[in-house]
Amino acid sequence: MSYQYIFCEIENRIATITLNRPVKRNALNTEFVSELKQALEAVKNDDAVKLILLKAKGEAFCAGADLSYLQQLQTNSFEENLTDSNHLKELFAAIYHFPKIVIAQIEGAALAGGCGLATVCDFSFATPESKFGFTEVKIGFIPAIVMIFLLRKIGEGKAKQLLLTGEIISAHDAQQLSMINFVEEKENINQAVNLFCEKLLTQASTASLQLTKQMIADVQHLQIDDALNYAASQNAHARATEDCKKGIAAFLNKEKINW
Repeated sequence: MSYQYIFCEIENRIATITLNRPVKRNALNTEFVSELKQALEAVKNDDAVKLILLKAKGEAFCAGADLSYLQQLQTNSFEENLTDSNHLKELFAAIYHFPKIVIAQIEGAALAGGCGLATVCDFSFATPESKFGFTEVKIGFIPAIVMIFLLRKIGEGKAKQLLLTGEIISAHDAQQLSMINFVEEKENINQAVNLFCEKLLTQASTASLQLTKQMIADVQHLQIDDALNYAASQNAHARATEDCKKGIAAFLNKEKINW
């Protein structure tokens, strides 16, 4: 499939989706969001793909929504704007609930919706020069969709600090706030991401990754007893998977297993 705003390449069981609108600092519009959703859907059930890597061309990872596009939307009706908002919501939900691990490689600024895109991923690497911020309040907008995931990730107090001030912070500060996982020098980030991917590819079961990610998303809204019942059910389900049978047999037979 050919795209205007992204590249999607599959190699060594990794689907690399590259944001490719550098002239606009990879700012998002309707077509850009559509292409990201299409690329994710295309690899969702592909057995040749175990991990997704999200990265970007140019000096910025993603500057958020295209402001000229947002200005055009101001003439829309509420219903038209709701449709557009749902379109973006579906992209973030697709990443959060995606059955495969999604890793962000952030080089340059990740702002507003772009910051949300970076931090909704399961793991994230950034360079020291990268900047992060939810700057919507500075232009009279609100960080509506991205805050749902940020609250889950870093908690209310830290989220308020970022969402209500629009403060732009460094990669190291973002790491301290648990927004991102790793900070690597620009010359080392490709190697660091590749090594991390290799560990997941060879040391973690595909089925286990999927079920564990799904549970993390599902249990947080449940009452404790409901969460435990759900966990017991998933535990029983996991025991019957081929990956579990394969992994236990390899362990008992002292065989090296390569997932």
